[in-house]
Amino acid sequence: MEPRKVANVSAALFAAVAALLPIVVVRAPRADLHLEVALNEEQRERGLMGRDRLPPHTGMLFVFGGDGPVDFWMKDTLVPLDMIFIAGDGTVRRVYAAVPVVPATLSDDAIPRESGSAKYVIELPAGESANDGIAPGIKLDIHNVPGS
Repeated sequence: MEPRKVANVSAALFAAVAALLPIVVVRAPRADLHLEVALNEEQRERGLMGRDRLPPHTGMLFVFGGDGPVDFWMKDTLVPLDMIFIAGDGTVRRVYAAVPVVPATLSDDAIPRESGSAKYVIELPAGESANDGIAPGIKLDIHNVPGS
């Protein structure tokens, strides 16, 4: 198959997978975020892999069974992201801003990880957390998140 056709098939596949995930609106200080929700291990592992763009105020919300240590990385992620680690009550604990894309040739054990304690992690396009007023200590409205 030609590279362009493979890219189109991949984009269509990722769009189809995204359409299967629930979407919630999370209120941030300066924007409403429209987030796909990753509730299980398979959805969390896939995350935003393969996406070549994210519109403003969109991303993914990762929901974990408890509030504790979690690690994230940028394997097969094609756009720089902000990663926001959030407590069970919606308080932002940590923001990793503009986490860069890693080369596809980088071995898994060499890919840097972003770590923190969280019940939720939100991934947004790089720069979005600052634009939307998200910083450590603020509280996000997460009352309508499945699995809360």
